[in-house]
Amino acid sequence: MSLRYSTDKLSLFVKTESQRLGFYACGIAPAHRVDAEEAALLDKWISCGGNASMDYMARNVDKRLNPSLLMPGVKSIVSVAMNYAPKEKISADEYQFAVYAYGRDYHDLMRERLRQLEQSITDFLERTKTNGASSLDNDVNDEITTRSFCDTAPVLERYWAVKAGLGWIGRNHQLIIPGRGSMFFLGEVFVSVEMDYDKPMKSRCGTCRACLDACPTQAITEGRAGLDARRCLSYQTIENRNDIPSDIASKMGNVVYGCDRCQQACPWNRFALPTEEEHLRPSEDFLQMKQSDWESLNVEDYRRLFKGSAVKRAKYEGLMRNIRLAADCKGSEEMK
Repeated sequence: MSLRYSTDKLSLFVKTESQRLGFYACGIAPAHRVDAEEAALLDKWISCGGNASMDYMARNVDKRLNPSLLMPGVKSIVSVAMNYAPKEKISADEYQFAVYAYGRDYHDLMRERLRQLEQSITDFLERTKTNGASSLDNDVNDEITTRSFCDTAPVLERYWAVKAGLGWIGRNHQLIIPGRGSMFFLGEVFVSVEMDYDKPMKSRCGTCRACLDACPTQAITEGRAGLDARRCLSYQTIENRNDIPSDIASKMGNVVYGCDRCQQACPWNRFALPTEEEHLRPSEDFLQMKQSDWESLNVEDYRRLFKGSAVKRAKYEGLMRNIRLAADCKGSEEMK
C-alpha cells in the first residue's frame, strides 16, 4: 500500500477518536528502545525480588525494553487512559474491594476499545491514499500495521504513558494525570507510521509523602524501584495463592480484594471525576452486600456477583481466605 499522510492530521484524528471511544487522555511517543535508566530500575526491582511470585514480570525482559520485538516496524506508540473513578462506593464500614474491580473486567473493555481505535487508524490512513501531499506529508510504501495492548503483554505501560505526555509516575508507582489523579486504566496501540509526538512532563509530587505514609505494610519506599509486592496488600489478596504471612494479614483491616490506600491518600485524586463508562459501574447487588453476606458467600452467588469481573482472578477460595482474615482483623480491633 502506498499512501501519503500528514502526521499532524493523523495525530489529531487519533486523539479525537480516542476521546469518542471513551478514553480520557491520549498521547503519542516515538517507539524507541526503553532508556538505560528505566532498564536499570526494572533490573534492580526484579533482582531484589520486588515482583514476588509474579514470574512473568521477569520473563521477556528484552521485549519490555524493545517495542520492535513485540511488533516489527513499530514507529509510534499511542498511549491512552480510561477513567475508572467511581461515583458510588462501598460503605466504609463494609469489606472493601479495589475500585478498579467494581464493574466489568477492564481487560475485556479496554481490548474492545483499543481494537476499535486500531481499526479507525487503519481506516484513516486508507482514506488518505488519494489525498494530495503537503510539505509535511510522509510517504509510506509498506503495508500499515497496528497492534494493541492492555496489561496482556510485556509492555511498560506507565513508562510509555509518561513518554506520551499523559502524566508522571508518582511515589505510589501509579501514573498520575494532572488535575484528575491516578484512577485510570492504561492501554497502547503500536503503529508502523511516524506521527507527531508529545513531550513527557516532570513529576509534580514535590515533597509529598502521603502515599508512603498511608501504606499499612510499608510496601512502598522512596525511589522508582521501591515497591515490594511481597508486602503489598494488592498482591497478597489477588495474586498470592498461598497463605498470607501473618504480619501482612494483621494489617489488612477490612480490605478483601486489592488495596486503594495509597491512591486514597494521594492529593491529586481529590480532583478525580466519576467515570461515565457504564460498564465500569458497580451493580446494586454488589453495593448492597454486607459483611455478614460476604462471610456466608457461596460459590453460586460468587459466580453471579462476579460474572465478567476482574475479581474472579482471586478465585472463590482466595476471596474467602481474604474475608476470613479481614474478619479476624475486625475481631482483634473490637477486643482492644
